[in-house]
Amino acid sequence: MARFGEGDKRWIVEDRADGANVHNWHWAETNCLEWSRNLFSKLLSDLTVLDGEGNLFIKTKNVDKVDGEAYVNVRKGKIIPGYELSLSLSWEGEAKESDGKSLLKVDGTVQIPYISDENADEDPELKFTVNDEGPIGKRLKEAMISRGKPLILDKIRIWVESMAKGGPVKDDLEPKKVTQQNPAASTSAAAPKKEAAVEKKVKSDSKKGRKTITLTEKFSCRARDLYEILMDENRWKGFTQSDAKISKDVGGEFFIFNGSVTGTNVELQEAKLIVQKWRFGNWPDGIHSTVRLVFEEPEPGVTIIKLTHSDVPEEDSYGNATVVENTERGWRDLIFQRIRAVFGFGLKIFI
Repeated sequence: MARFGEGDKRWIVEDRADGANVHNWHWAETNCLEWSRNLFSKLLSDLTVLDGEGNLFIKTKNVDKVDGEAYVNVRKGKIIPGYELSLSLSWEGEAKESDGKSLLKVDGTVQIPYISDENADEDPELKFTVNDEGPIGKRLKEAMISRGKPLILDKIRIWVESMAKGGPVKDDLEPKKVTQQNPAASTSAAAPKKEAAVEKKVKSDSKKGRKTITLTEKFSCRARDLYEILMDENRWKGFTQSDAKISKDVGGEFFIFNGSVTGTNVELQEAKLIVQKWRFGNWPDGIHSTVRLVFEEPEPGVTIIKLTHSDVPEEDSYGNATVVENTERGWRDLIFQRIRAVFGFGLKIFI
């Protein structure tokens, strides 16, 4: 490598007078640990888990510890997050009698020993403790696991998605993209017409960027049993370990996975067909997908279900391009596989 002032200048990177790292050509690393502590505290503190359901009251208290490392590297506009964190969260619960008299108050913790960028597409392990292991204390702990775990994991996903977008440097990156576009818009009197043309194209291509998921699965049960499970809110609560409310009427609304998914029934044929509009809470505004589940029973006790999930966006509202992959995995692992495991409908997957 030539010293500065020697050799061909085309291959020499000179220091700029303004100190700017043009286009982030060099590595720019930002420590995100303190930012992560603040965001986790904002996301996980004072969350209401149960507010009187079953005469139980549970809420999170504080994020007591966030240890490890978290950073974001940026080079040529490419964001490369890295992190290995452990986290500790405190919670409190109270059981009351029907007349409002307190039966027991407890304190507990949630330990999250490992959150890593290597496992960014997987939910981390959560360990729950309670300071009273008596019958009521165990009941409160079980309720915290059932209702609190999905809520906490949802908040952790928000942090992971924020890191993928650049964490604390996200706002520094976005203006650069805008600045690169503005000069071109101001160099021509015809710029407003060009801008209008772009808006029209986006509107006409509004269906672009959508994908369709198709799965075929086999179950050892009658079609009516599988249909009933998918349309019964109490069974949804059981196999997903999360809150759900499901109307059994056409035009009726539903929410599942603690409200992370909401939608409406479009067409229902008992033991034959379910068509619904689905929307995930982290999708861009105004986007709704269509779920179509066709039930076939080639022989008694064997049911084949064919899923078509159309109009799934490629990116969520944070810009993460993992929506299709995560949605397909959710159908396989969080719905179909859990139904098999919980209700004993066999573990063989039909391909």
